Amino acid sequence: QVQLVESGGGLVQAGGSLRLSCVASGRFLSIDAMGWYRQATGKQRELVAIRTRGGSTNYADSVKGRLTISGDNAKNTVYLQMNSLKAEDTAVYYCNARVRVPGTYVASAYWGQGTQVTVTS
Repeated sequence: QVQLVESGGGLVQAGGSLRLSCVASGRFLSIDAMGWYRQATGKQRELVAIRTRGGSTNYADSVKGRLTISGDNAKNTVYLQMNSLKAEDTAVYYCNARVRVPGTYVASAYWGQGTQVTVTS
């Protein structure tokens, strides 16, 4: 079983910053990628940013230049530094990891429980 635990959400004013963290634990062989998704009220969950084990990153156009994903492979951790936050960034942010577990040939997706980010204007 794989567990993802997020931390760092909260309430911030527009223009402010927050840093999210996500740690993966459990029994697995490797993590191919870790990333962040978000879901605002009444909207579908969307990709925010993703980082592969090799360090490649990809961002949603709406967050480029403001949000930065980073990670520590040795610690099975991914971070999301969020600067210049806007009201439209308000959402529940979910950590996602593509993990290879013993007995399988392909990576499976796992999700954290989510952390609320609220940006007031």
